[in-house]
Amino acid sequence: LPETGNKRIVIIGAGFGGLKLARELTRQHDYQVVLIDKHNYHQFQPLLYQVATAGIEASAISFPIRKAFQKQNNIHVRIATVQSVDTLNKRLWSNIGVINFDYLVIATGAVTNFFGMEHVKYFSMPMKTVTEAMELRNKILENYEKAIATEDKNELVALMTLVIVGGGPTGVELAGAIAEMKNFVLPKDYPELDFKLMRIVLIESNDRLIKTMSNSASKKALQYLRKLGVEIVCSTRVTDYDGHIVETNKGEKILSNTLIWTSGVQGCVPDGMESYLSGASNRILVDEYNRVIGLKDVFVIGDAAHMTEKNFPYGHPQVAQVAIQQAKNLAGNFKRDFYGYTWKPFHYKNLGSMATVGRNLAVVDLPFIRFQGFIAWLFWMFIHLFAIVGVKNRLMIFINWFWNYFTYDQSLRIIFKSKS
Repeated sequence: LPETGNKRIVIIGAGFGGLKLARELTRQHDYQVVLIDKHNYHQFQPLLYQVATAGIEASAISFPIRKAFQKQNNIHVRIATVQSVDTLNKRLWSNIGVINFDYLVIATGAVTNFFGMEHVKYFSMPMKTVTEAMELRNKILENYEKAIATEDKNELVALMTLVIVGGGPTGVELAGAIAEMKNFVLPKDYPELDFKLMRIVLIESNDRLIKTMSNSASKKALQYLRKLGVEIVCSTRVTDYDGHIVETNKGEKILSNTLIWTSGVQGCVPDGMESYLSGASNRILVDEYNRVIGLKDVFVIGDAAHMTEKNFPYGHPQVAQVAIQQAKNLAGNFKRDFYGYTWKPFHYKNLGSMATVGRNLAVVDLPFIRFQGFIAWLFWMFIHLFAIVGVKNRLMIFINWFWNYFTYDQSLRIIFKSKS
């Protein structure tokens, strides 16, 4: 990296928080900014489930990181894997060498939490990355190719049963999308199969779906999913899975070849930061400025940060809006620091939450109003389309949504394999 004489801010992670912080700092030429990510693209995670269900292309929710900073001289992008952090000597080790910093911002996000269940971790399918979403799409489509060829009744049942664990927004949206594939798409592709045998089972450990939203939203989501043919099982935990049988804490056993795990996340923290963990979902303790407790020049934003406020005594929700707002506040504080002004503490402003369940069906909770149904679905589409990075990506997604809506079909049902 070139030495410019300016203080260097190193950002690990180009998710919602890291990308937003780097973009905000493009206006602050008094710092040299280094953005590190193991991928050369930013991915829009809220729409991963649509990639998994062949609704949109993976490229439509991925945006090249370097393209965002083509005209910025103070931003340096490095595609690398961070191996460890040395906070004392202000440097980090990566697969491309040692990088020194004056300020470090950890924006590494979260990974799937399997709660210590090794069999579930090995045999189930998570959905936190574009690659995992594509693998899930392949798995779903391959199941029905195998189902056509099998004469074993138990194998047929296992291939045509999908179990989704986690009744949060991701699990609800994924269940609805798969149900629409069952109702409108798969029977046309596989007329030899009886899709009355297909089961979509959504298991949630809480007593209701999307616990983070209002009771009215939960009830509507439940109603919509049942109407689509999804089986809902609440107040139940999955305890084991061997690749064929899903076991629950109530002694139930479900024969399934596909277990999709959307239940819970934990902070993704680089080596060297273990002593600063809060113990709650593997997140790092930070103060009201997102500064790591006990460190002066190391910060954490987004899912990996554990900050408490009066309204959030157990930490902020691990959602994109928290990361984006923290990034904007921290960028402002770096500017204040340069000019010797007092730093501004962070306070999360809840802008609301939403989830789509299927065609014309969504639930929206805003601070001032709650609504469901067709209007909520249009609102959900507008907000997500607006949030996508890149004009081309927005256009591609809009075209796919338009096509899918009027044709009742998804045109991307292609199985990609890494090896022939």
